Amino acid sequence: MDTITHGIAGALVGKAFFADGFVAAGLPRREADAERGDKPPATTTGEKRGHKAPATTSTQMGRVAIWAATLGGLFPDSDAVLGLFDVNGMAVISAHRGVTHSFLCLPLWALALAALTRWFCRRHEIACPSFAALTGIYAAGIALHIFLDLITSFGTMIWSPLSAARVSLDLAFIIDLALTSTVLLPQVAAWVHRERITQTLRALFAWGSFTLAAFAVRWMARLLQLPFSRWVAPVAALIFAALFFLPLLGRWGNRVPRRAWCRAGVLALAAYLGACFFAHRAALGFVEDYAARENLRVDAIAAIPLPTSLLNWSGLIRTADGVHFATIHLFAARAPKFGFSGDAADNPYIAAARQLPEVQSYFRFARFPVVRFHERGGVNVVEFVDLRFFGRTRRGPQPFTFRVVFDAQGGVISSGWAEE
Repeated sequence: MDTITHGIAGALVGKAFFADGFVAAGLPRREADAERGDKPPATTTGEKRGHKAPATTSTQMGRVAIWAATLGGLFPDSDAVLGLFDVNGMAVISAHRGVTHSFLCLPLWALALAALTRWFCRRHEIACPSFAALTGIYAAGIALHIFLDLITSFGTMIWSPLSAARVSLDLAFIIDLALTSTVLLPQVAAWVHRERITQTLRALFAWGSFTLAAFAVRWMARLLQLPFSRWVAPVAALIFAALFFLPLLGRWGNRVPRRAWCRAGVLALAAYLGACFFAHRAALGFVEDYAARENLRVDAIAAIPLPTSLLNWSGLIRTADGVHFATIHLFAARAPKFGFSGDAADNPYIAAARQLPEVQSYFRFARFPVVRFHERGGVNVVEFVDLRFFGRTRRGPQPFTFRVVFDAQGGVISSGWAEE
């Protein structure tokens, strides 16, 4: 999942479960009772002199809890910094989604981030939850990030450093705007209905912004030649209107606390992932039926999510001599039509390319690789393409195409990601 969505999801969980519960747990008993509404706190000497005490402390602790959940949701993608020191561009498949995305290393990251946060808060005299509470918040944020990456098809090394195997559940595309909206909208709704005076203006602003974004996505999908039904943007506009304007009736939205909006968002996220699960099972059924009908000897089989909807999937079957593939639309009237991309016949150049460390790293990452070979301008070109990411850009090759160029004597002229 993209990093922005990870941060939004972390903030959602922080507001839903931690900003109130962990705040009250971290306060002294007198202040905790006040937080829960049990009884008003006794006035202290400092407060009589005009100093802010419980409210300020509570607000600071709540904000720290939300920021910790958000940063926990963002932290695993900090491994992107390794790309700055990567001279051959292989970090994206060899290191990304590695130890920072590991369930085994998760406790270490949570403890380290909690300790760092406590130090920062003490240094700047900011009230924050206890060390144990912060560790739990960071652990939840990191775990959510790992899970949201796990449901994509890119592959996540959740058992690193003990194993470099990449696990993929293939439930959602790497950039899933429906999922992003699901975790963002409840937080915006809570903001819209927070202030009674500005509620209407905020609702108009939020509805207009999200509706404009929906139609912009539709325009971009057409530009990129991605499937996008005409009815999606208008229906989305109606959903946005219901979410932002219906709570204005009787001002009942103003009485719903932020944590309730955000907990509803967590339930909506769970429902969406459930829909993705059943859509994946349906798409995979088409692929398995084709494999059985053609009596294929299957090395690997998958249904990979495609943009821009959970109704669009890529069916892939790896056999000994190549990959069978199809684009699947779950509600299409006709069964999907499969094509085949075969491997080039073995030759000395392909054999030599397979021995390169970069290519071996590529094959540890690729799930549905196809080998291609051609001569061009007096040189010999070997390409390795992972059809998991099939689809050609207008000005370049298919995504994640690794190219090795040899001279006539078999010497390597260049190797790396194909850009043109």
